[in-house]
Amino acid sequence: MIRFALVLLVALAALPARAAVEVDEVTSPGGIEAWLVEDHSIPFVALELRFRGGTSLDPEGKAGAVNLMTGLLEEGAETLDAQGFARAAEGLAARFGYSAGDDTVSVSARMLTERRDEAVELLRDSLIAPRFDEDAIERVRAQVLSGLRADQTNPRAIAGRAASRMIYGDHPYARPGEGTIESVSALTREDIVAAHRAALVRDRVHVSAVGDITAGELGTLLDRLLGDLPTSDTPLPGAAGLTLPGGVKVVDFETPQSTALFAQPGPDRHHPDFLTAYVLNHILGGGGFESRLMTEVREKRGLTYGVYSYLADKDAADLWMGSVASANDRVAGAIAVIRDQWTRLRDEGVTAEELENAKTYLTGAYPLRFEGNAQIASIAAGMQLDGLPVEYLSERNAMVEAITLDEINRVAREWFDPAKLTFVVVGQPEGVESTVN
Repeated sequence: MIRFALVLLVALAALPARAAVEVDEVTSPGGIEAWLVEDHSIPFVALELRFRGGTSLDPEGKAGAVNLMTGLLEEGAETLDAQGFARAAEGLAARFGYSAGDDTVSVSARMLTERRDEAVELLRDSLIAPRFDEDAIERVRAQVLSGLRADQTNPRAIAGRAASRMIYGDHPYARPGEGTIESVSALTREDIVAAHRAALVRDRVHVSAVGDITAGELGTLLDRLLGDLPTSDTPLPGAAGLTLPGGVKVVDFETPQSTALFAQPGPDRHHPDFLTAYVLNHILGGGGFESRLMTEVREKRGLTYGVYSYLADKDAADLWMGSVASANDRVAGAIAVIRDQWTRLRDEGVTAEELENAKTYLTGAYPLRFEGNAQIASIAAGMQLDGLPVEYLSERNAMVEAITLDEINRVAREWFDPAKLTFVVVGQPEGVESTVN
């Protein structure tokens, strides 16, 4: 029976999305707000929690505390040790997931309707009363340290950390969210308890639920699940001052292929130009093999297997970023082509055909993102974090269609800034010298 339930749970999570998503905004009797998409066709509920703050809440000298704490939430709670917690979740055919990022701690839950109350109680224990047993701490710490040691020989990880230190300076974003070998090794149980108190707070949680549950049932669930969490007493970090001087920073690392990250300032998610910039980025480097960068760097010149760009919208910083990897003797050429495309898009803009192709792809692909209850719940929670209204779901494609050629080329002129486009290159690139510290 348990095996059947587990298979059923996985199958339900993958069911195709409904044609239209109708969202109700729910407030529990205790004042906790959530978005709900009711679907009683299957006996299954997907629940997503997003706690704003994430690893940026780590105190100075305690990098990795929130990440380690998050990894321990399923390692025992209340009277259950790690094995007991895992067996209880399996017995309920419930699936829980916990992760930490720069700005959020994310919790995902998948449960069958008939075992929902028991699953919520188990999930509540993991959030309210995690055990943080010493043996579990050492086991998870060892896993984190293993990953950190692997990162020491990973060019992309090295580039990411070097870029963060340069771009964010003394802001918490400059510290690696997973911590360092030194900081994680030194974390105590008291540090983990403090991270739990700072990160899992009732007044910074965003919730979405999709599936076989009513608004009244969700309200009761929310108060039971989250009502005993504390309110925040650790302030969120302020805006990051960005250091993007243009030029190149080379980090010497013995490898036959260099990895380069590049960045310039980007628009905030609430800036009127953001959606247009998103479409523009699809044309630049977000559209796979159809993008400008892939065409110019890979297809025409064979300088890389892959190059891409994206808008990095963080709570305290906004960047337009990208990445490319190339052989040491070819990466200088790849960088030159990327710079050239940055300048050409600023000066010449995009064509009407490029804009129409981007619109067709982005509006056609958008409904495919809603492929099941779990995916809808994740999107709804992310929208709340971004401060988007419920109406965005139904209006987004029309907003994309309304973007004109004049508008997108104005955004290209005003936002692309070759003088601030900064590269961090890890490897032994030939013909590339550091011009910034």
